[in-house]
Amino acid sequence: MSWLPTSKSKLEDDPYIDAIILPRTSDIGNFEVQRVLPSKEKQMVGPFIFWDQMGPGEFLSGAGLDVRPHPHIGLSTITYLFKGSMDHKDSLDNDVRIKPGDINLMSAGHGIVHSERTGQDIRKFPSKLFGIQSWIAQPKKYEDSAPSFQNISSEEITNIDSRGVNGKVLFGELDGLKSSIETQWGTLYLDVIIEEKTKFNIPPTYIERAIYLISGNANIHETKLPLNTLIVLKPSVDITIEATKCTRLLVLGGEPMDGPRYIYWNFVSSRKDKIEDAKNKWLQGSFPAISTDKEEFIPLP
Repeated sequence: MSWLPTSKSKLEDDPYIDAIILPRTSDIGNFEVQRVLPSKEKQMVGPFIFWDQMGPGEFLSGAGLDVRPHPHIGLSTITYLFKGSMDHKDSLDNDVRIKPGDINLMSAGHGIVHSERTGQDIRKFPSKLFGIQSWIAQPKKYEDSAPSFQNISSEEITNIDSRGVNGKVLFGELDGLKSSIETQWGTLYLDVIIEEKTKFNIPPTYIERAIYLISGNANIHETKLPLNTLIVLKPSVDITIEATKCTRLLVLGGEPMDGPRYIYWNFVSSRKDKIEDAKNKWLQGSFPAISTDKEEFIPLP
C-alpha cells in the first residue's frame, strides 16, 4: 500500500501539542481507510511509521475486505480491531482470524508475504469492520532478521483499571503496568477509555508520543482535541487529558528511531538498496508464497 501525504498544522506556541495531522482517504481492498502516517512533514512518532483507521464501515452480504497477497520488509504490522474480524494468512503458513481486542503482530524482517480478507463464512451475512492497522519500523539490527508472527488474545494483554480510566497496555509501560508483549524497539501503545470528568496523565516516560481519539470529547489543558486526527505531543512533556464525556483514545509513540527510514509501497528500510532489492524480488516472484492464498497478488505500483 503506497502512502499519501497528509495535512499537518504546526503549533509552534502550544506548550503541549506539537502538531495536528489530518487524515487522508486511501483504499486497501474494497475498503476506505483514513491515513495519518507517514505524512509529508512527519514520518514517524517513535517507531510508528504508518497509521490507518479502518472504518467504521459495513459490508453487504457476499462482500468483504480483500487485501490480496503482498510483501513487506523492515517493519512490524500491528492489527487491532474494535469491531468485526479479518483472516490473516502469510508465507509462514499462519492462518489466523483476528477478533476485537486481539493483536496481530507480524515482523517482516528480510521478507514476508501476507493477505487480509473477510472470511467466507462472515460474507454470508452483512458485516462490520472497524480498527487500526499500524506499522512500526524495525531497528537496523533486525531489518535482516527472519520474519515472525504472533496472534495475542485480548485476555493476554495487560489491563488498565484505575479510578475512571480503563483499557489496555498493548505495548510498553504506563505507571508501572507493563505490556506482556515484547517489542524490538522502545514502543508505547495504549487503548484507553476515560470516564466523563476524569483526568488521564501521560507521563514523559517515552520521548515521542501522540494521541488519536476514537470517540468522545476530551481536552489537553483546555485545548479541545479533534476526533480521528493524530495529535502529536511535545517531546518529554507531562500531559494531562480531561474527558468532558466518556472518551476512547489511543496513545502511540516510543523512543526516537535509530535513524531515518526510506519507505516505498510496503517496504521500509534504513537503506535504499534494500528497497530496490525488495522491488526486484517482488517483480521476479522471488518472495515466498502463501500456500493457501496464491492465486492473486498485488502488483508492484
